[in-house]
Amino acid sequence: MKQKSLAEGIGKENPDGVVRKTLAYNDEAMMCHFVLQKGAQIPLHNHRASQIGYVVRGHARFLAEKPEDEFEAKTGDTYVLDPFVKHGTLALEETEYIEVFTPSRDEYKDF
Repeated sequence: MKQKSLAEGIGKENPDGVVRKTLAYNDEAMMCHFVLQKGAQIPLHNHRASQIGYVVRGHARFLAEKPEDEFEAKTGDTYVLDPFVKHGTLALEETEYIEVFTPSRDEYKDF
């Protein structure tokens, strides 16, 4: 069993203005904490993991290949992104969210 406090560690900044902390994971699932500064953007990308999120505070636009597939999420909102669907994020204000990935993402296994 792996355990970590949200207060532990500095987190990884990538891209600029986006800080991620990997909180816990096994081979099947992973939980991460993200803080995005206002205006920060995660570019369009995809991965094999399903992604489920909860916005702790803030307001973000979740980007997609087609504008009609984009959506905004604010404090208290949840969302699900299917595997291999291209998506990204634009922080409309400073935004904090928690995401669960299943299966775990190897590139985020850094604690």
